[in-house]
Order: sequence, then structure tokens, then C-alpha cells
Amino acid sequence: MVIMRNIQLNSILITGASSGIGRAVAVTLAAPNVCLFLGGRNHTALTKIADECRSLGAVVEMKILDVCDQQGMEEWIYSVGHLDFVFACAGVSIGTADTTSQHTLPESSDKVRQIMRTNIDGVLNTVLPAIEVMRQQNRNSENIRGRIAAVASVAGFVNSAWAPSYCASKSAVDRFMVSSGGSLENLGIYLSSVCCGFIRTPMTVNHKFTMPGLMSADRAAKLIVRGVLNKKRRIIFPMWMFILTRMLDLLPVTWLEKFYLPYLEKKHKR
Repeated sequence: MVIMRNIQLNSILITGASSGIGRAVAVTLAAPNVCLFLGGRNHTALTKIADECRSLGAVVEMKILDVCDQQGMEEWIYSVGHLDFVFACAGVSIGTADTTSQHTLPESSDKVRQIMRTNIDGVLNTVLPAIEVMRQQNRNSENIRGRIAAVASVAGFVNSAWAPSYCASKSAVDRFMVSSGGSLENLGIYLSSVCCGFIRTPMTVNHKFTMPGLMSADRAAKLIVRGVLNKKRRIIFPMWMFILTRMLDLLPVTWLEKFYLPYLEKKHKR
């Protein structure tokens, strides 16, 4: 049971829990008297993290499920009962420029659709039923019905010719969570958009470029949990990267493309 200033999280549902940030948050929250509902697609990896959380005293229930499955997600979330915290962490970053063939976009149409489907629809398939579950719950001693967080990114604050679909999808997640949070607070449901920088996860392990401010998933998990418990609408780290992306986004798009596009063209010609 996670406690901070008399705040208790006893029942927690996490998607994308088999690796990366989802796994780290699950371990951070695992404790006696905590029930973790962990979702993911990789049975072997999810079983391993479930066993680790059980060794820390938590009760764990696993669900092998793709967040793109709207009906399956609704059935799962509606079936678990009371929820104190839901963390929509599942997401993909399939890479940047498509170097296998020439496309009118830097990403193939299949990649664009997969990124959007997972990063946007997958979040909605988690958050929307979670809201409905929490609306039916009684308020706790803090006058709260529940907390929900979704992983966005500082990448959502800047245009990037390297990863347009990823940036667009994360921007959509951030705007939805932040914009929806105000009205839901009146119902006792607190939403948080997690706008993080580069995190050391399986998603970033194959990146060949320099990742400034690279942070461990365990450190990121602690910052996320702290932000959720403090009811932050946006949980941002590192702050300097957020400020930098905000400043870059104020520049003319063509200026940034002068740096990005020559690199992409070289990749296509190889």
C-alpha cells in the first residue's frame, strides 16, 4: 500500500506493464495490501514482473491483452472492481525515417496508423472506461474517486521530421488528459499527463542518436508516482527539456527542417 501524506493506493491497473516505465511503476507501487492489475502482450515478460511484484507482497492479476482491442479493454477494466489508480502506459515508437523504400512521408502509412492506433486509441481504450468505473465509486477521505495517468512525452511539444507520428500522437494524449482534467476534478477524478524525456527502456535501447537527459525507468517511475499523488495535471521531467522543446516549437518549422531533412534524405539514398 503506497502512502504519502495519508494518501492510499490499494487497487492499481497498469497497461504496458511488462517492460519499461510500466514495469518500473508496478514495482514501485508493489507492497502488501496492494492489488495490481497488470496488462501487456508479452506473457513471459508479464509473468516475470508479476512474480517480482508478488515477492514484494502485492496481489497480482495478469491480463494478456492489446490496448488496441477496445472491447477487450472495456471488459477487463469494468470487471476488476474498485480502482484507485489507472496508468495508461502502453505505447510504441516504431522508429523514424523509413529507409527501406521511398515514401512521400518519412514513415510508411502502416507505421503511421500503428503508432496512432496504439498511442492514441490505446490510451482512450484505457482512460475512458477507467473514468466510467471511477464515476461510480464513492469518494475517499480526500474527497477523491480515483486517479488516472497516461504517458505523453516532451516530444509532443515540438515538431519533428524524424518522428512526426510519434510526436503527434503524444501531443494528442497530452492535450486530451490536460483539457479533460478540469471538469473531471469536479467529480473527484484526477488526470495526469506524463510528459517525460528520454527514458532507458526497450523502446529506446536501439536508438543510435544521442539522448540528452537519459533517465532510468526506476527514477522516472518515482517521479510519476509522486506527481500522481500530488495531483499534478502535467508531470514533466526533465524540466529543462520541456522548456527547450517549447522554445524550439516557437521557431519557424522550415528552420528545424533544415537540420532534419538532409539527414533523412541521406538515409533514403543508402
